[in-house]
Amino acid sequence: MIDLQAIEQDLLGAYRKRLVAKQRRRRIRAVAAVIVAAGALSAVAIASDGDLQLDPTQWSVLGGGSTDAGQGSYVHAVRKSDGSHSTFMVEHDSGLAPYQAFLLHLDTKSAADASSPVPVREEPGPVCTPQQLTRAEIVASQTLARLAPGTSVEAATQPVLEALGREFDGSPCRGLEYAGEQARFVWAGIEPRSLLMPGAR
Repeated sequence: MIDLQAIEQDLLGAYRKRLVAKQRRRRIRAVAAVIVAAGALSAVAIASDGDLQLDPTQWSVLGGGSTDAGQGSYVHAVRKSDGSHSTFMVEHDSGLAPYQAFLLHLDTKSAADASSPVPVREEPGPVCTPQQLTRAEIVASQTLARLAPGTSVEAATQPVLEALGREFDGSPCRGLEYAGEQARFVWAGIEPRSLLMPGAR
């Protein structure tokens, strides 16, 4: 069994160091989808600088592509050690307003999902409007504020998703998971508060 929690901790630690070292912010996001018999699990991963240069001793690249004139890129790969599939994405969203960054993420994820070599779960509903995304980030932030001190970013995922599920029950939109992730990263001090929609800061 793959220890996704340990992988995410290592990657988040590396990401924190990267943010401190860089003067300009260029957010890099990657989603690793690990297929197991019971279903699909996901973990956050960070690819190295240079637009998704994966270590060839650890990964076999299956393909990839880009969106929005190169602002978004993705790579599908297989981990050599265990055969698990992952999709890494990078989004060059520096200077974009939060909602525009969200739309870039959706474009990149949609393109990556369309060419994924493994089944990918899609969020239901239409794309979240700016108002819905703001509301989702507020709900996520309020949920995070009630968690016990010392709660890890990964342990905060489920309570946030449950709160968003209740808030948007009957009217889901694509982007709730994104909103929850943004709020978690801001709450943990990994990303700046300016990453959130203006009404959620």
